[in-house]
Amino acid sequence: MTLSVIPVPGIPLVQPGDDLAELIAIAMADAGVTLADGDVVVVAQKVVSKAEGRTVRLSDVAVTPAAEALAATSGKSPAVAALILDEAQAVMRAVPNVIVVRNRLGHVLANAGIDASNVAGDETVLLWPIDPDASARAIRARLGGDIAVIVSDSLGRAWRMGTMGTAIGCAGIRPVRDRCGETDLFGRVLQSTRIGVADEIAAAASLVIGEAAEAIPVAIVRGAAYDRDEDAGVSMLLRPAAEDLFP
Repeated sequence: MTLSVIPVPGIPLVQPGDDLAELIAIAMADAGVTLADGDVVVVAQKVVSKAEGRTVRLSDVAVTPAAEALAATSGKSPAVAALILDEAQAVMRAVPNVIVVRNRLGHVLANAGIDASNVAGDETVLLWPIDPDASARAIRARLGGDIAVIVSDSLGRAWRMGTMGTAIGCAGIRPVRDRCGETDLFGRVLQSTRIGVADEIAAAASLVIGEAAEAIPVAIVRGAAYDRDEDAGVSMLLRPAAEDLFP
């Protein structure tokens, strides 16, 4: 099996209200890139959030006493701390320079996904899309064809250094590939093998999308094995809080 990751260059700086799917389609046409059945289009969260108007000016944020206390603990600005609290179900850890939360969608991550990199303006930050699965479905419907779409962001990992491309929204793909019941090379039946295939695909795409000034917010992953699913969302990848071994 051959896996390839195809960058989609030429997407302009995205503005609030832009038709992101149209921008992607135009960029693919200009680059001579066509979609094939089974392709997965991976779209960086930042351009999705920008198109959906999820930018916030810090000067417009109302700061609460709880935000002031969190800012004092973490060293973050009170406005950023207020936004993190707004986007969080719970604060898991807060130490100098780090706030780890379970965000409103159930992901455990730093700063509730709020980021200022590659966002114009020194006092402007970007929030995650309201519903990344819905964002992925909308892009997929516009692009058409037998494809899947993943909205990805670069997230840190417990006990590991460095971030990795991670799926935060998806459409047309079952994000967990259950291989229980299959056999290994020696005929043993797999008992608990479940693959986070949407995360694996997002990570592959992140090698092309990059983190700095690459200006490649979209990549096509071709040749990945995954199960089609019209209804599944990224929540399948989230371990239930009741099963958390490190609460």
